[in-house]
Amino acid sequence: MTTASTTVTTTLLENFTAAFNRHDVDRLLAMMTDDCVFEGAAGPEAYGIRFSGAEAVGAAFAQVWATFPDAHWGRGRHFVHGDFGVSEWTFTGTRADGARIEAEGCDLFSFRDGKIALKRAFRKDRPLLAAGK
Repeated sequence: MTTASTTVTTTLLENFTAAFNRHDVDRLLAMMTDDCVFEGAAGPEAYGIRFSGAEAVGAAFAQVWATFPDAHWGRGRHFVHGDFGVSEWTFTGTRADGARIEAEGCDLFSFRDGKIALKRAFRKDRPLLAAGK
């Protein structure tokens, strides 16, 4: 017996990016599987840092917005092929102390049942820009 597969299109990734830019964790998690995994761009392991399950992933996303209250992913380009997808973007944000970041990056996605099961983030390792520059 085969099960029906839900086809993912770039619209899912466009909506996902829009929810990130609204800082809408509930909407983001609605587009992810309950057992989703997020691998952050930085961390002690070869894959960065890994968060597993909706609660941990949601908390990790919220921490980004706490660190960079104006966090924004712009200039997005999205690609989907079967159960694999890519989003390219430029991340910008400002910390409370005024230090800023502007760096290009991408996410690699794996899909299951029409939702995001795995989000792997990659970002250029660029030093923060001093406040006022």
